[in-house]
Amino acid sequence: MTQDVTFGLSDEALLNLPLHFNPDLFKDQVVLVSGAGSGLGKAIAIQFARLGARLAICGRRIERLEATAATIRKTGARCSVHAMTIRDAAQVEQLIDTVWQDHGRLDVLINNAGGQFPQPAIDYSVKGWNAVIDTNLNGPWYMMQQAARRWRDAGTAGSIVNIVAVIWRGMPGVAHTCAARAGVIYLSKTLAVEWAPFGVRVNCVAPGVIATEGMNVYPDEARAEFDRSNPMKRFGDVQDVSDACCYLAGPAGKFVTGEVITVDGGHQLWGEQWTAGRPDYFKV
Repeated sequence: MTQDVTFGLSDEALLNLPLHFNPDLFKDQVVLVSGAGSGLGKAIAIQFARLGARLAICGRRIERLEATAATIRKTGARCSVHAMTIRDAAQVEQLIDTVWQDHGRLDVLINNAGGQFPQPAIDYSVKGWNAVIDTNLNGPWYMMQQAARRWRDAGTAGSIVNIVAVIWRGMPGVAHTCAARAGVIYLSKTLAVEWAPFGVRVNCVAPGVIATEGMNVYPDEARAEFDRSNPMKRFGDVQDVSDACCYLAGPAGKFVTGEVITVDGGHQLWGEQWTAGRPDYFKV
């Protein structure tokens, strides 16, 4: 690699990243972040806490969530922990009910939970395909619908930010997540119109190659080329993504809905990214 990269920052480093927003930006607001036990979700949750928010975090692994919550509480923020899976619609409904009961409100939903595995599409099993679609499309939909129903019934506004992917030129090696994330993007554009009468904004952030521990799921051959997949020839960092979320969720983004902010160093314009490694056919 041309860049010396650490895939994942320590909790101490996340707490000491420079803030680019007013530290009271989300004071008294409640923010729910899914997949907050590691990676982008953890970094996003910590940043919202540092900006004054009260946090509710969810994910499948309780021990990881508790570790994130402990770091969040060092900022002085309140944080509730909810172990569940977004792939189960009933669990999602219970989650949203519990967040309202615990915090009395919900202001922002960050749909970050997701996952995929690199593999040629021709080799997908039915189980593998359905697992990624459930996690990356159905789960975010359940979360959005339940949050929006609560906002509608309570007569309060809300903001949804979905973490998606840079799908515009396809994603060879992870076709399943490309299909799911494209679904979330165009679902978000549709809901932005349908839910505008309720005061609900729906937007997306599409990260490119970001230096988190999530990069470790990809083969060495693929990761060795990732930092050359964009014209800036480097990885982004977690704050590039969390700042985009804060902009969209905060008052500066109050007139933005149905939009996708792409945080990829220009990859959508230039470069190649082979998430399962470059096939021999395309090697030069």
